[in-house]
Amino acid sequence: MGVVIESEVWEPNRALYVFISVSCFLSIFSLPRPWASSNRSPTLFDHSLPSSLLRFQRRFLLIYSLASVMEGLWSVVGENELAYYGVGRGYMVLSLCVAYAAALFLGTLLGVLSDLISQKKICLIFFILHLFVGVWKKIIGHPSIWLASVCLSIASSIFSFSFETWMVVEHDKLGHRQDTLNNLFWLMTFTESASLIGSQVMANWLVNNNVEKSLLSPSTAAILLAILSIILLTRGWKEVPQKAAFEDYRISFAAYIFGDKRVWLLGCAQASVQLSVAVFWILWGPTIVADGREVHLGLIYPCLLGARMLGSTIFPWFFSRPSSPRIEDCLVYVFIVMGLILSIVAYDYQEIHVLVTLFFVFHACVGLILPSLARLRTMYVPNELRGGMISLSLAPAHAAILFLLVQRGYYQNIENSTMIAFTAVGLFTGAGCLHLLRRWGKQPHQNWHKK
Repeated sequence: MGVVIESEVWEPNRALYVFISVSCFLSIFSLPRPWASSNRSPTLFDHSLPSSLLRFQRRFLLIYSLASVMEGLWSVVGENELAYYGVGRGYMVLSLCVAYAAALFLGTLLGVLSDLISQKKICLIFFILHLFVGVWKKIIGHPSIWLASVCLSIASSIFSFSFETWMVVEHDKLGHRQDTLNNLFWLMTFTESASLIGSQVMANWLVNNNVEKSLLSPSTAAILLAILSIILLTRGWKEVPQKAAFEDYRISFAAYIFGDKRVWLLGCAQASVQLSVAVFWILWGPTIVADGREVHLGLIYPCLLGARMLGSTIFPWFFSRPSSPRIEDCLVYVFIVMGLILSIVAYDYQEIHVLVTLFFVFHACVGLILPSLARLRTMYVPNELRGGMISLSLAPAHAAILFLLVQRGYYQNIENSTMIAFTAVGLFTGAGCLHLLRRWGKQPHQNWHKK
C-alpha cells in the first residue's frame, strides 16, 4: 500500500490582514492631538489648515495614486505575458537588463531635464509613456518587449523623482508652512503602497480564464487611467514656467550638489535603499519558495506593502513633535536593522514564518525611511536642483543592479544569497553615511536663484 504525502500551500494567517489594517487605522486616527501644545506641528486632520493647502494635497495625492496604480498594474502580469508569447527565461533577464540600463542613462538625464523645463511636463511624459505602451499592446498582437521595457523603465525613473520634486516645488510656490510638507511625505509613501495593493486587486480581477483576453485587459485599464490622469494634470493644475538657464543650473549644481559632501552622503544612503528594495522585489519570491516550498505569494505581497504603509505612519509620531529626535539619529539604527535582516536571509533561508516576519519588518523600515529621506532632501538640497539630485543618487543603484543581473543571469558567477549579502553591505554603508551626516550637522541652504 502506497503512502500519500499531502502538500499544503502556505499562506499568511488572515488575522495578519486585520492586524495591519487596525494598526494603520489606529496610528493615523490617533495623530490629531497626541501631544497638546500650541507649538505642535499641523497634522493630517487639522481643520485649521488653509483650504488652498487641503485642495493642493487632495489633487496631488489623487494624481499620485493614479500613477502608483499604473506602476503596479504592469508588474502583476508582466512575466506571465512574456511567457505567453514564448519568451524564454534568458530573454526575460536580458529585457530586465535593458530596462535598468535605460534607467541608468536616460532616467538620470530626465532628472536634470525636469529641473530645467518643469516637473509637470516630465510627469506628463510619465503618463504618456504608459498610454503609449497600453495602446501599443492593444494594437500589436506580439508587442516588442524591448520597447515596452525601455518605456516602462523610463516611466519608473520619472516616478521615483519627478512627482516628489513637483510636489515640493509647488508647495513652496504656494507659500505654505514647511512643517505641512512633512505630512505629504509620509502620505506619499502610504498612498503609493495602498495603490500598489489596489493595482494587484484590479489586475487579478481583470484576469480571467481566457489568457489572451486577460493579457489585454490591464492594457485597457492603463489606457483609461493614463487618459484620466492627463486630463487632471493639464486642466486641474497650473504651473509657473521655469526660468532657469542651463549655464546657471550647471554652476549651481556643481556648487550645491557636487560641492557639498553632505549631499553626497545623503545620495549614497538613498542609493543603498533603492538597491535593497529593487533586489528584494527581484529575489523575494525565489527566496520564499526555496527548497520546494509551496507558497501563495499573491497573499504575501499585500502584507509586505501593508507593512510599508504601517511604517510610513510611524514617521509623524517620531518627527512631528517639538522635541523630535534628529532624523539622522533614527535612520542610522533603521538602516542597521535592515542590513541585519538581509544578512540573516543571505546566511540562511530560515523557515517560512521567520522569513515572512523578517520581510515584514524590512518593509516597515522602508516605509519609515522613504519620507525621512525626503525630509532630509528638503533640508540639504535646494528645490531647484532636487530632481537632478534624486536621479543622480539613483544612478549608482541602477548600475549595481545591472551588474548583479549580468553576473547572476548570464554568467552564473554569483548566487541569490550573494546578491542579498551585497545589498546588506550597501545598507550598512548607508548607515555609515548617515552617521557622518549627523556628525557634520546641518547648515541651511539658500535658493540659488535668489543669489
